[in-house]
Amino acid sequence: MRTALTDLFSVEAPIIGAPMAGVAGGELAAAVSTGGGLGMIGVGSSATSDFIRTEAAKARTAGRPFGIGLMAWALADRPDQFEAAINAGPALVSVSFGALEPWVERLHTVGIAAATQAGDTEEARVAAGCGVDFVVVRGSEAGGHGRDRVATLPLLQSVLDIVDTPVIAAGGIATGRGLAAVLAAGAAGAWVGTALLASTEAINSSSARARALAASEIDTLYTSVFDVAQGIGWPSGYPGRALANDFCRRWSGREDELAANPDAAEQLATARRSENYDVAYIYAGQGVGLLREQRSAAAVVADMAADAEARLARWANT
Repeated sequence: MRTALTDLFSVEAPIIGAPMAGVAGGELAAAVSTGGGLGMIGVGSSATSDFIRTEAAKARTAGRPFGIGLMAWALADRPDQFEAAINAGPALVSVSFGALEPWVERLHTVGIAAATQAGDTEEARVAAGCGVDFVVVRGSEAGGHGRDRVATLPLLQSVLDIVDTPVIAAGGIATGRGLAAVLAAGAAGAWVGTALLASTEAINSSSARARALAASEIDTLYTSVFDVAQGIGWPSGYPGRALANDFCRRWSGREDELAANPDAAEQLATARRSENYDVAYIYAGQGVGLLREQRSAAAVVADMAADAEARLARWANT
């Protein structure tokens, strides 16, 4: 399969591994790239420059292109993250959830492709106007942080009608069927996160993978509860889709009270250390119900791409 994505990065599969902070480190990025896609490293708001350098070194072991995902809202206070990212030599850097202009120009100056996530048609139009190489249209069914406005399929159709920039689809794409569908619609590829949650190379624990494997597509919730409890300064409008659990059910709708409750914050911190996922969070999209087993991300990506290619070939012949 050839698309603008595979051509630019000289990869076989039109798949980008989503830069999931706390899950997508260098080993996962390397495995996605080994499987034929473009693996990415997720950089959280508190990640250090040393983390970026260390994980990038792991990603380079595959001998293939990789990317790094940053959060625009965090970069104002953490410009060291951006410097470390561009010095790591990635093929792609995504800068999402905030102002893009200062970062896209810098990336292009040093020869690095730029992408950003957009949660509605207007955000996608603005992103394309900023000169990004790819607009990632992120539907509300996607895991992790982002807009809760439009589902992937209607958003993809709308954005493809108004921008000339190559578009990557994100949200709910966890099998070859999903990849084939967005490619048939006109996307240059898929941005895949939840499908990699049970990958053996992920930073998350085996117990977190088991919890994800046990979940169904109706077991997620969009919430800011976990960010409020930790005091993480996500801008308004960017909650996160996570597996629903006792903690988020208890505090949803009571975020102001939660922000002033140090006991709840400590409960969450303790649960994270002990891997108690009745309280601690696992960010996941609605595609979580399609996970079947723990296995290498390389196999996940390769199988997804092969299945999509076979399905597109069959549809073309009929």
